[in-house]
Amino acid sequence: MNLDTPESVPVLVAGGGPVGLATAVELAYHGVACLVVEPRASVSWLRPRAKTTSARSMELLRRWGLAETLRSRAPLAVSWSDEAVFVTGLLGREITRIGGCFGLDLAGSDLAAEPGQQAPQPLVEEVLREAAGAALLTGWQVSGLQEGADGVTVRITSATGEERRVRARYVVGCDGPRSVTRQAIGARYEGRQDARPNFNTVFRAPGLAERIPHGPAVHYWVLNPAQPGLVGRLDLKETWWCIAQGVRAEDADPVRLVRNLAGADIDVEILATDPWTARMLLADRYASERVFLAGDAAHQNPPYGGHGFNTGIGDAVNIGWKLAAVLRGWAPEGLLTTYESERRPIAADTIEAAAANMATLAPELADPALMGDEAAFERVRPAVAEAVRRTKDSEFHSLDLVLGYTYDDSPVVAPGSGERLPHRWLAPGESLYDRLGPGFSLVGDQRLPGARVAVEEARELGVPLRAVDLPGEPLTLVRPDQHVAWRGEDPAGALRLALGISGR
Repeated sequence: MNLDTPESVPVLVAGGGPVGLATAVELAYHGVACLVVEPRASVSWLRPRAKTTSARSMELLRRWGLAETLRSRAPLAVSWSDEAVFVTGLLGREITRIGGCFGLDLAGSDLAAEPGQQAPQPLVEEVLREAAGAALLTGWQVSGLQEGADGVTVRITSATGEERRVRARYVVGCDGPRSVTRQAIGARYEGRQDARPNFNTVFRAPGLAERIPHGPAVHYWVLNPAQPGLVGRLDLKETWWCIAQGVRAEDADPVRLVRNLAGADIDVEILATDPWTARMLLADRYASERVFLAGDAAHQNPPYGGHGFNTGIGDAVNIGWKLAAVLRGWAPEGLLTTYESERRPIAADTIEAAAANMATLAPELADPALMGDEAAFERVRPAVAEAVRRTKDSEFHSLDLVLGYTYDDSPVVAPGSGERLPHRWLAPGESLYDRLGPGFSLVGDQRLPGARVAVEEARELGVPLRAVDLPGEPLTLVRPDQHVAWRGEDPAGALRLALGISGR
């Protein structure tokens, strides 16, 4: 443990992956200190797992001032490609393609303040590690905790077996599938595991890019029945990733897999392998009184659609601003109970959508006739292309899920509210979101009588409220997470409702 590591902190975050780090950054955004306990001293690029940062996550990174940092360091610019290309092999024939994937085409769109970004998860972690700064403690992991009426005593253990105790008022468990925090609060996963094995490979292939006839792509889907799978670039040098579907680790020959997906005996250097199976799991509860689960500790879904850690980033922002509101004294502890009621249904919907995407993968789309002569290929290609469009469109075009989820059933939003504030550009490069404050924001014509009522109520409650003047427009109360808490003419009591404060 670092000599300056505190013996007590307002919030301790178990796990310093992207979700744990995002929780720390959100807390810091509101001026709340925390300690992130993470066993890995450094981030490995050999098993990148997630590669898509969604448009919504990029909006949240923009809110923290980190969106441009990530984009400037991403190996693939957002303009590189927004297409998924379906082929018989990397060097084979093209079957069809789908454009506008993963919100990568949203630059300048009124739909979002940021387009999606292809960026390996390790890069996202590095950017968030830098932002978290001294809050990150590496080389230690949470090995147990005991919750009391006024706080949580957390046991942390070093790689050498040394143990220490840290006292926290609250704990956020971002410690993944084998979560100690989930076990400590008595929560358990519910769900199932897919029967099909998968085998990931990261490899270097000099000169491969120059030989591919299909142009840039986010993914190349190889529909070869002998070896179906996905291939993509990690950078614009020589590093690639692939997923071979239906391959067991004990049967895998990584070099042969890559060559089969390419459709030729290309030069290959294997950098890393990673066998895995898809899981559709949701914790039966997200919280105790003082311990909250986020990210993979709370939910797991198949990677198809790119929703994995992005759902966890939403968790981090939701619990982060609420913890800050309680710790800084402008919300009652009861507000924290809405974390589970708001975020668990979102995870359930995400799991369902990702599982539906997984129902039809490259093995199901592959047709032996595609690998025949030109006449056979042309005869079957239209049917396969139609099957691709029919079954994969929702996987690549999921903005309803990414940008459109709502908290309309939450007890702390007014009826008819709960959605993300509709985005717009106010000037070139200036998003409406850029004018929102870190606390609540009152958006609309500030000359309306209700504006004064809201400002006075915020002052009385000690709630940070920023007025965003949009002349001629009705009033909208926006939460710190950019979701609408209330809209109308008379905001009396709206802040109390949004914070779970009883009475008017």
